[in-house]
Parts: sequence; C-alpha cells; structure tokens
Amino acid sequence: MTQTLQAFAPDTAPLEVLPRDLSAYRQGNTGIDYVHRFASGKPGPHVLVNALTHGNEICGMVAATHLLDSGVRPKIGTLTVSFANVEAYEAFDIDRPYENRQLVHNLNRIWSPELLDGSEHSPELRRARELRPVLDAADYVLDIHSTRAPVQPFWVYPEFERNAGLAQAVGGPPVHLVMPVGAAPGTGVTAYGRHGEPGIDGGAVVVECGQHFAQSAADLATDVSLRFLAHLGLVDPVPRVPVAARRFRLLEVHMVTSDDFAFVRPVLGFETFDQGELIAVQAGREIRSPCDGCTIFMPTRAPVIGREGVYLTVPV
Repeated sequence: MTQTLQAFAPDTAPLEVLPRDLSAYRQGNTGIDYVHRFASGKPGPHVLVNALTHGNEICGMVAATHLLDSGVRPKIGTLTVSFANVEAYEAFDIDRPYENRQLVHNLNRIWSPELLDGSEHSPELRRARELRPVLDAADYVLDIHSTRAPVQPFWVYPEFERNAGLAQAVGGPPVHLVMPVGAAPGTGVTAYGRHGEPGIDGGAVVVECGQHFAQSAADLATDVSLRFLAHLGLVDPVPRVPVAARRFRLLEVHMVTSDDFAFVRPVLGFETFDQGELIAVQAGREIRSPCDGCTIFMPTRAPVIGREGVYLTVPV
C-alpha cells in the first residue's frame, strides 16, 4: 500500500509579541556588546541568563530586558545577562517572521573547540568567539528558547544529574528532554566547556518556553528567569509550585538531507509512535519508530537541508 505523505501546514500562530529596538542595551559593562554583568561583592555563584541564541526566539529578549529594566541585582554572587545573536534578531522581517533564526550557522551547535578555534568564519562564529569568556565564567547557565509550533514548554539539558536536579528545583515546565552526551548534532551552549563534562559543580539548562511570538512564552521566560535566580539565592524567593517531572530521553536525531522530507501525518510535537511505525520519509529512506511509545520533539515545520528534521525520544 502506498503511504500518503503530508504537506506542511502553514504557520498560523498570531504574532502577539514582536521584536523591539535593543540598541540601548548594546553597551554593557564587560567590553562585549550586549553583555551586562552585576557583581554583588558577596560570595555566591556566577549565573548567566542568555537570550536570543536564535534570532527569532524573542521570549528570551523579553525576559532579559525585564531583568535589566527592572534593575534586578544579585544579593550574592554575580549575575550576567546577555543577548547572543542580535545580528540575526535585527534581520527580522514581519512578512517572513520565521526566517531569522540564524544568518549562517546555528549558534546553538558551534561550541566545539574545533569550530571555535578553527579558520571558518560567519556572524555566528564571530559572536560565539566573543561570548566564550562569558560562558567560561558562568557557574550556572539559563539559555532561553522557544519553538516554532505551539507546543507545551519543556526543559532541555545534557544528561547530567546536576542539570536534572537544577531544572526540577526551579520548577515548571514539567517536561524534561534529556540529551545524552554526543547524541545531538553539534555542541550547544549548555554543553560548552566544563558544562559538557561530568563531575563539576553548577549546571546549564535550556528552557523552551512555547511558540516564538506567544505572549505566554514571553511571560514564562520571565517567570523562569526569576525562579532560576531565586533558587540560586541571587534574588528573593518567588512563588514556585512544585511539579512532577515528565522526562523524555533522546534516542535519535534525523537531519534533513533532501528537499522531499515529509511526515506521514501532520505533526506538531509530542505525538507518539509504536515500534516500527513509519514517521517520515526522505529521499526514499524511511524514518521509523525505534520503540513503542516513541515521542517526537521539534518536528520541522519547513524542512531545510542540513537542519534537524525530527527528534525521537522515549519516556523515562
């Protein structure tokens, strides 16, 4: 029997939150554009809240500007607030709002020594090299992201117990996507340097706050940022509702290698498949579920060769 492949549905989410001018935040106090650091003068962790790793994931911008505009200062330790890929952010076009995720490289895949110390050049590599000392100094990292599809928010982190404990202690969102070391393509912000190694103190996590332009994503980004800082003692305690974690472990990532990449049915994310069930096809090659209960994360909405097509996970 011939399997009917599904066209990709157009994005219909309303543009509730749009980019704002960030020029007032360019000159920080670190010698690195768009990086602001505040030291309490008291012992404590150095915490980094990082926004705009991807140019169109603007909920992090809302959270970062809230921290700066409201004068949040650490009671202990040090707080750094950074806007990562402002160059991509400034390429926003309201008629093509999903196209400025990156200019050349994915800034969340290039944090390996081979790329950072190599001879290749791009806007993202230039910015990553600028930000290396910012990441090197951070004991704890909160990297704020959002998703193209309107799916429930979730944590993402390298598979170390310190990260699982950190996300659980901060609270919601309840869903955790656990990334075994080396299972995902490239090296992300939260796996850079010592944060990608076992046996260290600190922690580094991503929070995916919901759909890129949703007000709820911006609100959650701000809320998680404040809960993150409160948990680490940098600000006064804030209300936190304990949640039971639902963890999913990454099994496989399938990259888009052909323009004909297509799913066999419409998907947004969190759909489940039985073992052997067909999920997608590209270039005549089938992508099938490796297990019962396989749950997909971040299925592409607009396939681009060289980018991720779908993440396959299993509940744990």
